Amino acid sequence: MQQVARSVAGGEGDNRPADALAIIGPTASGKSALALSIAEQVGAEIVSVDSASVYRGLDIGSAKPTLAERARVPHHLIDIVDPHQPYSAGQFVRDAQAAVADIRARGRIPLLVGGTMLYIRSLLLGIAELPQASPELRADIEARMDRDGLAAMHTELARLDPASAMRIKPADRQRIQRALELIALTGKPLDVLFQEHARPPALRARVLALLPGDRTAHHAAIDARFAAMLDAGLVDELRSLRERYPLHADLPSMRSVGYRQAWAYLEGEIDEAELLRQGQAASRQLVKRQMTWLRKLPHNLALDPQQPGLKVLALDWARSLANT
Repeated sequence: MQQVARSVAGGEGDNRPADALAIIGPTASGKSALALSIAEQVGAEIVSVDSASVYRGLDIGSAKPTLAERARVPHHLIDIVDPHQPYSAGQFVRDAQAAVADIRARGRIPLLVGGTMLYIRSLLLGIAELPQASPELRADIEARMDRDGLAAMHTELARLDPASAMRIKPADRQRIQRALELIALTGKPLDVLFQEHARPPALRARVLALLPGDRTAHHAAIDARFAAMLDAGLVDELRSLRERYPLHADLPSMRSVGYRQAWAYLEGEIDEAELLRQGQAASRQLVKRQMTWLRKLPHNLALDPQQPGLKVLALDWARSLANT
């Protein structure tokens, strides 16, 4: 791969060549289609930065690239684990590093594309390598959650680590569980652990951020996107996944927007109209969180996906970097 220009990992004054290009943005901002077009033009391969696309079978709800699109441009970190298996930001960082190294070794350009902001931040700004809990400890905490309820476990977290309890919602089973695991393993609050186990950025990248300026138009695109997923068979896809894998509602894969609401529908908790309403509302809430993250993440160029000449501007950006 030809050297890619200045990276964001060290800030604006960092003139070291970057390891990759990146296109990041919220849901329904058009980043996937834009990246596909750019990749074809500059000889890039796409590394997915999407926490749902890593799972096999989660195709419709993750808006996963089609087989035809993957035939046009090689994609990495898609369909790498089954939906009942664990997958973390730390594992993503390791997998992304390996994918980028492989692409570069073949003289191609790695193009990171996605909207899972925790993954992006972990990759470009560093992540704390925290200890893994034993299966016995995890099983014990899960049993206590089932016996005592999430509210009681959140109260326990607040007693042991008030700062973390303020950040973690009382209904967030996965994060409460992980926080209690780490405290049991180390006897330390999470903020201390993050500082002690911090690691430098895994990659340097030149980042294009898609930042929608017209909120009304973007919300309309979000709503249309989720309605199209339902029309494409999201519920049937989940029904099939539940028959093939040992799934339950608290798995990270099943907590993804769209699948969480489809699960409630299949359980008879909501009707079809409510499925549409809740899915669209959850998608808009996700975008709000993504935009909060995006404003804090470093990027070298920001473009409005609705602005005229977007593809030309983005392609000029990519070409200028690919040729340096």
